Amino acid sequence: MIDKGCEVLYHVSDKDVGKRIDQFLAEIDSSLSRSRVQLLIKEGFVTVNNRMVKCSYKLKIEDNIRMILPEEKPLDLTPEYVEFGIIYEDEDIMVIDKPAGVVIHPAPGHYEGTLVHGLLFRCNDLKGIGGVLRPGIVHRLDKDTSGIMLIAKTEIAHKSLVEQFKNSIIEKEYWALVHGPVKENEGKIDLPIARHPIKRKKMWVSENGKRAITFWKKISEFDNNITLVCAYPKTGRTHQIRVHFSYIGYPIVGDPVYGKRKNHYASRQMLHAKRLSFYHPKTGIRMEFCSFLSADIKKLLFILNKKEN
Repeated sequence: MIDKGCEVLYHVSDKDVGKRIDQFLAEIDSSLSRSRVQLLIKEGFVTVNNRMVKCSYKLKIEDNIRMILPEEKPLDLTPEYVEFGIIYEDEDIMVIDKPAGVVIHPAPGHYEGTLVHGLLFRCNDLKGIGGVLRPGIVHRLDKDTSGIMLIAKTEIAHKSLVEQFKNSIIEKEYWALVHGPVKENEGKIDLPIARHPIKRKKMWVSENGKRAITFWKKISEFDNNITLVCAYPKTGRTHQIRVHFSYIGYPIVGDPVYGKRKNHYASRQMLHAKRLSFYHPKTGIRMEFCSFLSADIKKLLFILNKKEN
């Protein structure tokens, strides 16, 4: 791992001839992602034989590579208190409990009060990711989905966790209340998902989409034609669980986009990220964490159970 502000030199040997320079540098230092290396190359912090090169440059024998890793820049956001729970934290990662209603990133209409603002307020030991002192968001939950999230605090942790998500090494478990008496006890939904061609904020099942796989099991059934299910997404497409269950005829209770627009049971989609299992990016130890169901889901379950009895 290279210290920030340091200059390092590499001499190309026979075994590395023909490699792309961005690939070579990402392999040399495990703390740097390939996208981070590409940004350093484009910004002029990497030269070959004292000349700037493109990311696609192929290494030649005895090339001399010079790389400077600049100090991280502060993120141009004002930290502010945002409500969320911390389940686990060490110098590399945080496992948090996100309430419904909290947006992850600043965006039009949500320039304040996001999870990123809150993480900057709560974390005083961020090491920097992509050259910026910021928390590493390696996966997302919709604004109105509650539950467990994994945050990277260092470049190495971010790189490792992104790879684990990409290769489906991280196991995710969600609990959802859905409309309809679900006949089967378990199943697999293997349907491609794409962005809707007209309603750009909405996703839909389309043969032109990316493959999306969700396994599920039935937990409980209620007299009100509502079923509690457990979902295990193996891919991470936008709105995947919501789209999949709506498509097979069991929309999530309270979902205003993919379900019934008017719903007296809930003011938001009854979807909760319950469990995460992953390998710690530094120790390699398999870790598992769970999140308690949010208060509004527990309240609805209490009402449904009471009606049933």
